[in-house]
Amino acid sequence: MDTAVFRAWIGSAAAVIEANRDHLTQLDAAIGDADHGINLARGFAAVTAALDGADGADGTAGSRPATPGAVLTLTGSTLISTVGGASGPLYGVAFRRAGKALGAAATVDLPLLGEALEAALAGVQQLGAAREGDKTMVDALAPATRAFGKAIGDGAATADALSALAEAAAAGAAATISMQARKGRASYLGPRSVGHEDPGAASTALILTALRDVVAR
Repeated sequence: MDTAVFRAWIGSAAAVIEANRDHLTQLDAAIGDADHGINLARGFAAVTAALDGADGADGTAGSRPATPGAVLTLTGSTLISTVGGASGPLYGVAFRRAGKALGAAATVDLPLLGEALEAALAGVQQLGAAREGDKTMVDALAPATRAFGKAIGDGAATADALSALAEAAAAGAAATISMQARKGRASYLGPRSVGHEDPGAASTALILTALRDVVAR
């Protein structure tokens, strides 16, 4: 998987977040600030512009990232600077940690991608102090990363490993419906947070599914 694949992934993620903007916002309206979809769509629109080499808001000249790691690092930095609330820092650290793990590699194989996902998960957990079962994006990212690692260990082909990644993320997001939130604004609702899908887990599943779909094409 080369730079073009990673650029296509982020572009596809931006499109799917935009398409699901209202749905994600409705999920957040039930247990949060009702702005997750709006904020994330705005952030990914800014990411798309940044990846295309658009000049920054501060007037700095833009440039197109040359490696997969640079694509993810720029994605993370842009999300941090444009997305409000907890989503910007959490997604920002995830993409930046993943980009750092990829380093200057021109192409990325499955084991290296697995390392990047593990780095992303570690960054999110460190920043958000969340564990599986807390009803956060970790509940999608952790099982997805675990399933991907298992698929690699079993010798799965790229398409099959990425399918395992996406399916585990979707299942993890769905599993948050029955959980009581223990982190973030949703935790203030206590038992009333049960019965609602976590918007961060839902958006995580959409982003990882976009990666599977891009590589499948």
